[in-house]
Amino acid sequence: MPAAITGFPFWEAEFDKDVAPVGQPADDIIRQIADAQLTDLFVFSHGWNNDKTTAEKLYSAFFATVRKLIDNPAIKKVGTARIGVLGIIWPSILWPDEVPPALKSASPGGGAAGIGAPPQSVAEIPYKALKDRVFDESQHTLLDELQGMLKSSAKSDAALRTFRNKLSELLAAPAAASGDTDAVERDVIGATGNKWPDVLKALAGGERPAAGAGGAAGIGDVFDTMWNGAKGALRIATFWQMKERAGVIGRTGLGPMISKLAGRSPDTRIHLIGHSFGARLVSYALAGLAPVPAGQRSPVKSLLLLQGAFSHFAFADALPFDRARKGDLHGMSTRVDGPLLATFSAFDLAVGRAYPLGAYASGQDAAAKAVARWGGMGSDGAQAVKAAGAPLAQTGKPYAFVAGKWTNLDGNKIIKTGGLPSGAHSDIIHPEIAWALLSAAKLV
Repeated sequence: MPAAITGFPFWEAEFDKDVAPVGQPADDIIRQIADAQLTDLFVFSHGWNNDKTTAEKLYSAFFATVRKLIDNPAIKKVGTARIGVLGIIWPSILWPDEVPPALKSASPGGGAAGIGAPPQSVAEIPYKALKDRVFDESQHTLLDELQGMLKSSAKSDAALRTFRNKLSELLAAPAAASGDTDAVERDVIGATGNKWPDVLKALAGGERPAAGAGGAAGIGDVFDTMWNGAKGALRIATFWQMKERAGVIGRTGLGPMISKLAGRSPDTRIHLIGHSFGARLVSYALAGLAPVPAGQRSPVKSLLLLQGAFSHFAFADALPFDRARKGDLHGMSTRVDGPLLATFSAFDLAVGRAYPLGAYASGQDAAAKAVARWGGMGSDGAQAVKAAGAPLAQTGKPYAFVAGKWTNLDGNKIIKTGGLPSGAHSDIIHPEIAWALLSAAKLV
């Protein structure tokens, strides 16, 4: 029997680092969902988090806002829906200083109480979790060496250059190659010459100062800043590894699972939702779907990307800066038989900082070129796909979504809460977002 989440039947599909199912077999989940005879199934993938419990609490908080709209008699419904939720669990981590603000305590925007806790030390780096959930065993020695270098923080340029080289080795170790159009993290870390110190200073600006940093300006303070930036570089390396994994799990894990479910329960309408790297996961699931037979429609009826942490050109048929190249997911928009949505916000520092910084590290110094080449979904939505634009609307205000077309949803008035280092990246628990979801699903 399925569990329940805010009154909706709820299943979990968990994958390990090698995309192997964890716990309940996928075929059992598919059979149970088919037996439930749902009209609509929401498939949600988290981004980075610290464990399975946190992911489950995120799903509970998010669908609590959906439940409030479904139960609101003032909201006009379309037909009678039987809704279920499939939560994806995959190996990623949340650094202690990245607890989503809306999940720390109750808030008018729909947050849930008691989720997450302030870190004991803002300088804490979750090495054990990095080993257990992110990096392969072959990478652990390098990680230990990086840990030792951060701990000693030797006040020399040579030590910082060695750190960069070790970090580049970490990213060159065995990793899933998904062929994404942006390699921003590798370019940040691979910055050479005089750019590496500048990159470290820029990264330090996105980190909370380590305990004891500050005081009178001097040589020690400069190196304190640089090593705080080095901590940010390790964070970016972590992000790269998780981002790559998200694409592989989507393509080889979730995509085939959705196709099997559609074969077993062809009348169930499937709606994909992803936050951060989870947006990448559900997007790459489209590439893993079995081809739809001629004359039939895709089982995926809507796609909602919440502050997506991957290239805004991923779905482009041609890259504006190089027309001979395509986005890695070009053509995949046609596998959604309904609206495609992407939220964005200038307050999302996790996406908004890293991508332009990657452009700078690669030698593209002009700000406009930086955004154009290296932008992320969460910073300005899907690009080069003829997307329409609209603000995140208040509940009850109708949208003009079009099946098969992209709409970039401006979240600057809604998605705006959060401090360093990630800003509002995880500020996604809002009734306005639930309203967009239900509108795209044609349930309201």
